[in-house]
Amino acid sequence: MEELDGEPTVTLIPGVNSKKKQMCFDWGPGEMLVCETSFNKKEKSETESGCPFIYIIRKDIDVYSQILRKLFNESHGIFVGLQRIEEELTGKSRKAQLVRVSKNYRSVIRACMEEMHQVAIAAKDPACGRQFSSQVSILSAMELIWNLCEILFIEVAPAGPLLLHLLDWVRLHVCEVDSLLADVLGSESPSKHESFWKLVTILVLQGRLDEARQMLSKEADASPSSAGMCRILGDLMRTMPVLSPGNTQTLTELELKWQHWHEECERHLQDSTFAASPHLESLCKIMLGDEAALLEQKELLNNWYHFLVTRLLYSHPTVKPIDLHLYAQSSLDLFLGGESSPEPLDNILLAAFEFDIHQVIKECSIALSNWWFVAHLTDLLDHCKLLQSHNLYFGSNMREFLLLEYASGLFAHHSLWQLGVDYFDYCPELGRVSLELHIERIPLSTEQKALKVLRICEQRQMTEQVRSICKILAMKAVRNNRLGSALSWSIRAKDAAFATLVSDRFLKDYCERGSFSDLDLIDNLGPAMMLSDRLTFLGKYREFHRFYGEKRLTDAASLLLSLMTSQIAPRSFWVILLIDALPLLEEKEVVFSAEQTYELMRCLEDFASRRPVWREPGVQRLQEDVENTKLEMLRLALARNLGRAIIKEGSLEGS
Repeated sequence: MEELDGEPTVTLIPGVNSKKKQMCFDWGPGEMLVCETSFNKKEKSETESGCPFIYIIRKDIDVYSQILRKLFNESHGIFVGLQRIEEELTGKSRKAQLVRVSKNYRSVIRACMEEMHQVAIAAKDPACGRQFSSQVSILSAMELIWNLCEILFIEVAPAGPLLLHLLDWVRLHVCEVDSLLADVLGSESPSKHESFWKLVTILVLQGRLDEARQMLSKEADASPSSAGMCRILGDLMRTMPVLSPGNTQTLTELELKWQHWHEECERHLQDSTFAASPHLESLCKIMLGDEAALLEQKELLNNWYHFLVTRLLYSHPTVKPIDLHLYAQSSLDLFLGGESSPEPLDNILLAAFEFDIHQVIKECSIALSNWWFVAHLTDLLDHCKLLQSHNLYFGSNMREFLLLEYASGLFAHHSLWQLGVDYFDYCPELGRVSLELHIERIPLSTEQKALKVLRICEQRQMTEQVRSICKILAMKAVRNNRLGSALSWSIRAKDAAFATLVSDRFLKDYCERGSFSDLDLIDNLGPAMMLSDRLTFLGKYREFHRFYGEKRLTDAASLLLSLMTSQIAPRSFWVILLIDALPLLEEKEVVFSAEQTYELMRCLEDFASRRPVWREPGVQRLQEDVENTKLEMLRLALARNLGRAIIKEGSLEGS
């Protein structure tokens, strides 16, 4: 996958003139920004009008399709289930389980295809109808390729059963015959219907010989002159040797029987048994595997791989898997006849018939518009142990590379990113690194979404991402003045600096309003308050208020004194702490001991000595006067309390 097989598709951006204007672009994980610039490397050009828009070019637009989102959601469950049962898969049960998983993937593709088909029919806008029809064709091709890969690589059908699987494959993807059959049988005289012989021919081309015989019996009933010929051809159809499921005959026995049957068909043709009926003669030639007769039915065969399977059915029914590519290439050449070149789908199917898995994946990666198909198919084939030896030169194996690309595309969508997480989880080499890079880019538009992202990160011990998300949410909360939420997120992020910032905001609000907000949060900080000194102070200061409110005055006094002496209070808050001591000093009962009162005095003088001196008159000078008054009151209260405390302590000692 190193080389580029062709020129990349050119994306035209409306309104942008890249010939006259220099383009500016910036890559993102799942998209690219493109805009015009005024830069001109040759010469300064006159100002002229340009394109005023910035365009977003997405590399995977399929994630925005409502119907395809169902494909992504349903297949995600199948993918995760496959990874979880990997250890249980052993022996024959392993193969059966993998085939079942493959069929589940195909059923999801088919369900989406049918829904898309209904939407295309119901579309009122012709352009939308064409777009949906195109998507139906792509889904149909995906299911066609997947089904063939299932037969060749997962079922690994041997010679004999291989052809039965290929017949089912063709019948499943050429389904117009069923509606035609119902139409013909629903008419008054089926054998006179204009599409009667077309129907019989298609049935023979698909190997549905029992149904073809039933149609011939209707022709025999309606036309006595051809009844004998219809009976003979019907008997040839009935006696054609087929290796049915559960049949015990060997391939050698089948080949001998088929050879005798083939000789009998050839004898009837040489004896001109069907000469009177060109339709019956043509059918006999088809059953002999006559290439010219088959190519005459190009319109009914529709495509070369239908021609291949019909050719094998009537010429090489015991074809071996190893020989398939020879017949496939020759069938493609015969069918196209040099009139046209193979399409991308033809190249993919050819690569599958050649058992070149890597070429199949490579061609699909180039041809399909998203990574869903190749990522899931490669993962399944890897579980079949078919890709073990193929590592890419840039460090990851093919399975992981494709899963990473697919998951990256999912992360471009506002809700599908949650599916992408599991795909990253199952990429052992680069999955975690990729998840860390992508999860940081998810826009946290709502708190609910942020909690989802956070839960994912916490489950995977992505510590840095958890901290980053919590900090983002904390900053948003601060901007919205939701201090309680901001403090909660900063604690969860274990960000000491931000917790300090939020604590300062709480203290500032307290200074302005005289009360705390979010009391439940502050009252229940617990060990989290040790995250930073300021947060510890906030928690303990609130605890002081609670003690005071509960009349636990001795506890309140001890806590207030420890807050001042421990140096964890911001210096701007010291005056508030000192003033908070006033009501306790004025209590009837002595609350502060003499020793505690001395400590308060020391704190007061320490604060007073470090206060700035305002030399200019104004508001600041007025504030200083108010503070001086409060401090004088505090000195008096301390002096009175000291006297009361000494007397009380002395009387206690005397008694």
